[in-house]
Amino acid sequence: MQLRDAKFSIGQVVRHRFYPFRGVIFDVDPTFSNTEEWWQSIPEDKRPRKDQPYYHLLAENEKTTYIAYVSEQNLVPDESGEPIAHPQVSELFGGFDGERYELLTPRRTN
Repeated sequence: MQLRDAKFSIGQVVRHRFYPFRGVIFDVDPTFSNTEEWWQSIPEDKRPRKDQPYYHLLAENEKTTYIAYVSEQNLVPDESGEPIAHPQVSELFGGFDGERYELLTPRRTN
């Protein structure tokens, strides 16, 4: 299996190519790293390949916020310029420039 560079980066706001949700990326797996049961639960005709980056998102739709795990092939950049309303965004990120969030740096305690 050949690894390739991730197309999207931590802090970037993206949306799902087919389903009505969007989110901010907070982690990236170089290839699929979830359970086989989770992968098999996806209908076979919609099941993404495992040999691509997968993204952890602080996600939102019209009704709720949640954590999503999405293959690269199913994401596109979000061009709305709107911030993400997920309550955990402020725990990980600072400023938002309309496309991406600035990752907070950990504070040192001495």
